[in-house]
Amino acid sequence: MNLFGTAGIRGDVDTYVTPELALAVGGAVAETIVEGAVATEGALDPEIVVARDGRVTGPALADAIAAGAAAGGARVRRAGMLPTPALAFASRGRYGIAVTASHNPPHDNGIKLFRDGVEFDRDAEAAVETRVAEGTGSADWNRWTEPESVAVLEEYREAVAAYARGFGAPLDGLRIAVDCGNGMAALATPAVLGDLGAEVVTLNGNVDGHFPGRGSKPTPETLSDLRAFVADANEGIENPGRPGTDAGFAFGIGHDGDADRIVIVDADGEIVHEDTVLAILAERYTRTSEAADPVVVTTPNASGRIDERVREAGGRVERVRLGALHEGIAAVREAASEREESGDVAVAFAAEPWKHTHTRFGGWIDGGCSAAVFARLVAAEGLDALRAPVTERPYRKENVDCPDERKEPAMDRLATALPEAFPSADVSTEHGVRLEFPDASWVLVRPSGTEPYIRLYAESDDVDDLVAETRSAIETAVTSV
Repeated sequence: MNLFGTAGIRGDVDTYVTPELALAVGGAVAETIVEGAVATEGALDPEIVVARDGRVTGPALADAIAAGAAAGGARVRRAGMLPTPALAFASRGRYGIAVTASHNPPHDNGIKLFRDGVEFDRDAEAAVETRVAEGTGSADWNRWTEPESVAVLEEYREAVAAYARGFGAPLDGLRIAVDCGNGMAALATPAVLGDLGAEVVTLNGNVDGHFPGRGSKPTPETLSDLRAFVADANEGIENPGRPGTDAGFAFGIGHDGDADRIVIVDADGEIVHEDTVLAILAERYTRTSEAADPVVVTTPNASGRIDERVREAGGRVERVRLGALHEGIAAVREAASEREESGDVAVAFAAEPWKHTHTRFGGWIDGGCSAAVFARLVAAEGLDALRAPVTERPYRKENVDCPDERKEPAMDRLATALPEAFPSADVSTEHGVRLEFPDASWVLVRPSGTEPYIRLYAESDDVDDLVAETRSAIETAVTSV
């Protein structure tokens, strides 16, 4: 059984994420944490906060999870509809279960598990998976619990706003357009930005699990209405979005279904590259870190522009597999502790494209926090000035067809073939095959975990040539195994 992917359990509710599975997962989590609390001194309280996004199937799945957890002897706190970051915030000091499929289509749903504000690591997920596979039983009848309601949203919004005030400048009427995508950001980002002083105009600002306004995944295509809205409003305005102007927007924000992703749209209605946003935040966090050795954790598919800005700010970058920022943060901290350098090493920031963990605020991915911090930086310096130091080379992503059974032998061949084809590159094979060149160009080749592809990522001033040569090597490897 392989329940967990890169972001919890996720899939179609008719065939995979069923109420039966939700009941079993709730019981398995309860068994795991109740036994852990009994057996381990100082363990977290066996209390679980359960929340959901706005999908039509959310109430039934959340009910099933709560029933399984309560019958397993855990104390259950029902938090209603919440952005996933708010549920993670609520899990500090206890456990959390979010019923969400993030940016997936409406017929999907999912389950994401948290412990003390951090996603379950692979070992904890494996323990839950094993219990689900073996079948869970109820606790003794007199240990069953009665779920209670808990209010989380307002405390979370206030905490995000308070944290963001440590950055940039007051918003003081800065005009921002926010496309909530009919998702959970509607409950958080507009209110937080408003509390910080912005004038916010929302698109798709009602929660609707059918996502009638646009696809839940924020892409250049699904954000076309937001882009046009910002561009049209700013036409002919010299300083759009600033206090004292009659109209226009300083920038736009797009979120996904559960509000952990963020996309930034500039004043011309163009998408700001996700790695540029990441680089801006990474540099700022590195520069303001008090550690002698500030570290930014990111993923293998993230741009070299991040490394450049972090190095310029006096830090370094560590990479971890996709969907495992929390594991990368823990690994850096554990390594520092083993070297007895924990006072000198700090994870200043952790992020993969579109998803950011503000480690000073908490251990979870938080699009609402990103929106608030980024807005304060824009208010202080302007978006163009923030982007100016970032070198934006051409960037490409491609998929090469590869049957699942050929992925492993093909990648074994590529681990040798690609370094031979590009002898000037530094090579890493920890997360696929990543080549870094002296001119800061790079290419990453890795197998897809969910589809019959080998994925190719490249960034270079000569990206067409780099992609063509790499793609040829991949196709040769696939056909020769």
